Amino acid sequence: MSLLVVGMSYRSAPVDVLERVAVSCTDASKVLHQLLEREHVAEALLLSTCNRVEVYAVATTFHDGLGDITGVLTDRCAMTLDELSAHLYVHYAAAGVQHLFSVAAGLDSMVVGEAQILGQLRTAYGGAEQAGTVGGTLHDAVQQALRVGKRIHTETAVGAAGASVVSEVLAAAATALGGPDKAGLAGRRVLVLGAGSLAGLATAQLRRAGVAEIAVANRTPGSAQRIAALCEAEGTPARVVGLDSVATTLPTVDLVLCCTGATGAVLGVDDLGDATSNRRHPLVVCDLGLPRNVEPAVGEVAGVILLDLVTVARRVEQFGRASGAVEIAHQLVEQELHSYLVTQRTAGVIPTVAALRQRAAEVADMELRRLDSRLPGLDAAVRAELTRTVHRVVDKLLHAPTVKVKQHAKAGRGEAYADALRQLFQLDPQAAAAITATAQRHDA
Repeated sequence: MSLLVVGMSYRSAPVDVLERVAVSCTDASKVLHQLLEREHVAEALLLSTCNRVEVYAVATTFHDGLGDITGVLTDRCAMTLDELSAHLYVHYAAAGVQHLFSVAAGLDSMVVGEAQILGQLRTAYGGAEQAGTVGGTLHDAVQQALRVGKRIHTETAVGAAGASVVSEVLAAAATALGGPDKAGLAGRRVLVLGAGSLAGLATAQLRRAGVAEIAVANRTPGSAQRIAALCEAEGTPARVVGLDSVATTLPTVDLVLCCTGATGAVLGVDDLGDATSNRRHPLVVCDLGLPRNVEPAVGEVAGVILLDLVTVARRVEQFGRASGAVEIAHQLVEQELHSYLVTQRTAGVIPTVAALRQRAAEVADMELRRLDSRLPGLDAAVRAELTRTVHRVVDKLLHAPTVKVKQHAKAGRGEAYADALRQLFQLDPQAAAAITATAQRHDA
């Protein structure tokens, strides 16, 4: 079984397609179990962010696993397979691991090098683990990916500027409000809809930009209160408003940032009312939700500027931050991938080596017991020396085969060599499987 990645991102699909496939936090467990109910999916993890939706699965075979995963996705988003496939990318085995490492490093992000994806991947893993859909293969791959992502952010300058989707949309908002970079945010009043990780990141950046006040609205008032309290503690006036008070709050703010986990729009044209009246500057509305939190028609209202993920993608394309650090990061991913594959290949033949040694030990012990039955009066010291001699002979005979199988594993030929050992020594296939299962239970 190998890692199979099936997904779409801002690179392969427009926002209206992405939001149809997007999976909310509340639906993630349900989708994960739907995946595991399929015959050819053994493990599954779902990564759904503001600019990507990806399934990481351990599949018995490529084509069958792909069919199972796309079947779940098409059922969910009510699209035909042809419609969906036009926007999907697929990575398998080593290519799937490489993609995972690149994603964790922020190299596949809309804003290259952004660090938020590490937290999102960690959250996705935690959700899959809680749902019981993660096994040994995904555990190893994701944990290594998290280490790779952390290493790249520590050892390269890829994320040195701290750029993210949030920082890009706020920079665009500052420009729309009449200032370069984030200078246009100073002294502004802001309404944040949502209280998740994106909202936390946004309020932190808004505080640093010197906004005059932050109002927070969220379905769960307690979460909004925590963000507001943190803003107050850092010296920025903040207050919590109810979702039913959003319409009356809009006329008092200059900027609205929407980043909720809602499956539909939380801000529409009807909510604007007279929010655009008597303004020196337009009302800037930023939508970072996937699915979208703001009705597209809001952007057509006079006096309103709507910035969304499409805006961010265009801005990043225009002011791309690619540098030599990105190339260094890609090289590190390649190194880490090679190291990971070598480790996995070696681990793959270990159960056969263990089964071979176990079989040899059983044969040696059986012959020693036969010796005891034939020579019951054998001196204990002599028997002990014979036992040591027999086991030394066995160890020396097995040394070369076990070293060779590990060497072949590192070169990518280990499975064929291990299969030859199983046939030559008539090893029970169930023995190696049992050893593997025991090791996985121990790791868990």
